[in-house]
Amino acid sequence: MRTVATLVSAMVLAAWAGPAGAASATAEPEVSQKVVYHNNGGSADISIFIKAEIFFRRLVLGEDVTGLANAPYFNGLLDNIRNHINAMGKDHVRIAVVDHSAGVDLLELANNDKAIAGKLDALRGDGVRFLICENTLRGRHISLGQLYGAKPEDVVPSGVAEIAKLEQVGYVYIHP
Repeated sequence: MRTVATLVSAMVLAAWAGPAGAASATAEPEVSQKVVYHNNGGSADISIFIKAEIFFRRLVLGEDVTGLANAPYFNGLLDNIRNHINAMGKDHVRIAVVDHSAGVDLLELANNDKAIAGKLDALRGDGVRFLICENTLRGRHISLGQLYGAKPEDVVPSGVAEIAKLEQVGYVYIHP
């Protein structure tokens, strides 16, 4: 009985792992994880100090403060993705970040925040795709040119529909 259980376990493992030698020397490394990060902005619970800074910068200095309230969330999100890549290795993880609603502010904020822009550039260099909801762009009257590093191929018709689509093809959902 124990031999049968061992044999069945080996067969299940072999079927899960795929055929031996299936990857060729020229093929990309096998991706261990496919992950979609959901970015719809940060928490409304920001400190009174950040609220005061935003108020001052917008009303007194006349600065564009788009996304500033979400800056701590955006930094945490980008750091989580960096840690994920460092843990898995960039050749073993495929990551898509779907930006919609207030999450699109990340790409607007990066125009004026060099630290966030640098993190975005590094993540894109490691193969992370930042997908942008067309419904959000249209609803908020945002042009692609207003978004840091955005290209037409980054735009998807609906952010939430894209998340569902990615989950259907095996991506794991993460919303930090």
